[in-house]
Amino acid sequence: MDLNLDLSGRRVLVAGGARPARRTIARCLAAGAAVFLVSDTFDVLPTGVDRVLLPTTRSGWSDLVGAVDLVIAVDPVEAIDSAVSRAARQRRVWLTREQPASVSATGRVTLVGGGPGDDGLLTVAAMSALRGADVVLYDLLGPRDRLEEWAPGATHVNVGKTPGHHAVPQREIERMLVEHALAGRTVVRLKGGDPFVFGRGGEEVIACRDAGVSVSVVPGVTSAISVPGTAGIPVTHRELSRLFTVVSGHAPLSDDELGHLAGLGGTVVVLMGVATLPHLAAGLMRRGLSPDTPVALIERGFSASQRTTIATLAGIVRVAQQTGARSPAVIVIGEVVRLAGSSDAEAARLLHDTVSLASSA
Repeated sequence: MDLNLDLSGRRVLVAGGARPARRTIARCLAAGAAVFLVSDTFDVLPTGVDRVLLPTTRSGWSDLVGAVDLVIAVDPVEAIDSAVSRAARQRRVWLTREQPASVSATGRVTLVGGGPGDDGLLTVAAMSALRGADVVLYDLLGPRDRLEEWAPGATHVNVGKTPGHHAVPQREIERMLVEHALAGRTVVRLKGGDPFVFGRGGEEVIACRDAGVSVSVVPGVTSAISVPGTAGIPVTHRELSRLFTVVSGHAPLSDDELGHLAGLGGTVVVLMGVATLPHLAAGLMRRGLSPDTPVALIERGFSASQRTTIATLAGIVRVAQQTGARSPAVIVIGEVVRLAGSSDAEAARLLHDTVSLASSA
């Protein structure tokens, strides 16, 4: 069915069992349609759906179909399929078909990488998973403003975290995934970026497997590469950086870790690192990284308020404090920062100009 079709106030007849047709029914109800179900089964009906009796004659089928605006067949038994198809042709009522939802006792979980927040970076596989969801557990950093459109009729649950505040603990999220799946529902865990890049996706996969729940992963565009890219900064560049390291800044690195990081070379990308930036910058310089190494701090990547601040390793903490830098942000350390392009208004300024401004402040 075309999800852009305006069903508000329309009368829709769904042919098929209530359980396999549950997503179709949920979408129609969410769109404001009056929904009627004709089926040879007696499953419990969702609130807002009326069951109609099976007509016993061709004229009865013709009257039934002629009273609605749309017929949706969701794998009905052959006798019902033939009857509604014939009546729809006779009464010139639009008939469309949809794949049934799973009716197995145990549902499944799909971890979906939503990318850095731009709707356009959702993959085709991600959109397909959302369309088939009964329940969506979503984070705050991924795309979520159009969830009603992408997963109409699904139950949407906000399990997002903010710095220092986890309203729904990770173990509770895992419990919810398993509980919904064991109840026979198709669950999507919509995460920002990629599920396996500091997204705790591995923990959720293990929780599902331990509970005997089928789980799969749809990769997403990670902010570690895409956010620097939107500021015109490549994480690798020929003859400049042939490797990059992605680091979590959630907790301070040990002295040994700082030493290894400083000696590795290439580009360092830090996620969730605004709060620990003073420790990181001081530690890298103490372990031998040049104070003149360029650093970019890119806040709110892919949003209308994206801002990039550029300074040296020695000056980035002071500049970040002066500009009031806050999470979410991606920090890039390395010579590739000098390539920052005009795709971001702040990053368009050359490094030496930015440093000069910071020095004179």
